[in-house]
Amino acid sequence: MKKAVVLSAAVTALAFAVPALAHFQMIYTPESALVKGAEIPLRLVFTHPFEAGHTMDMGRPEQFFAVRKGKKEDLLKGLKPITWTSLTNSGAAYEASYKVRGMGDNVFCLVPSPYYEQEEDIYIQQITKMVVNAAGFPTDWDAEIGLPAEIVPLDKPYALWTGNVFRGIVKSNGQPVPYAEIEVEYLNHEPDMKKNAFARKAHAEAPQDAFVTLGIKANAAGEFSFGIPRAGWWGFCALGAGPDKKFKDKELSQDAVIWVQARDMK
Repeated sequence: MKKAVVLSAAVTALAFAVPALAHFQMIYTPESALVKGAEIPLRLVFTHPFEAGHTMDMGRPEQFFAVRKGKKEDLLKGLKPITWTSLTNSGAAYEASYKVRGMGDNVFCLVPSPYYEQEEDIYIQQITKMVVNAAGFPTDWDAEIGLPAEIVPLDKPYALWTGNVFRGIVKSNGQPVPYAEIEVEYLNHEPDMKKNAFARKAHAEAPQDAFVTLGIKANAAGEFSFGIPRAGWWGFCALGAGPDKKFKDKELSQDAVIWVQARDMK
């Protein structure tokens, strides 16, 4: 009996010792600020970006589209299934390419199918945005797209120096979400677009588990701000921001995600 109690305590201690890694839906392309229009590669991956950890299998997305100068372009038919390799496993993901034309902003929006997280016995649906600009002419970066769960940026997501502050408003069906809980992660391993994999070498090391997934909260108006300490891609995920709370009779976390890119000043 004594051995069983000791074993149970050890298992419990081990469970608490394992860091709670945050899920992040990615829409990735290497460069968000283009000098001119170009064909760009896109990768849709559901993973843990800081540690390039476990990659979850994506189902067929419900929606994938781009908004440019107020016009919506459906990109769902152009998605191709791929296998994305993390440092620990491989998972089902998608790739696409997109022709950025002329000047202005291109807001890429993804509504993925809900993912069943077995360990938590819940579904997760991370509605995600990423903005690519061409030639520096601003058009749609601050537009409210009308997604069920959405982070509306207050700063250009593609024009941030290292050390700048990024601000946004968390919204649910167009209404601000007071005191929304937001997770923040750095894309710490370079994506290899040819191999559809994360590079093994990390850009930074976390001194402690709390630094892997940073936690911030919005204010009463749903607004948040974050000082960006390092160049690269940063993901912001507002947990449970959306109006839908159930899927297939189980709890649904309908999250809002946005990705921003910062650069060092040379």
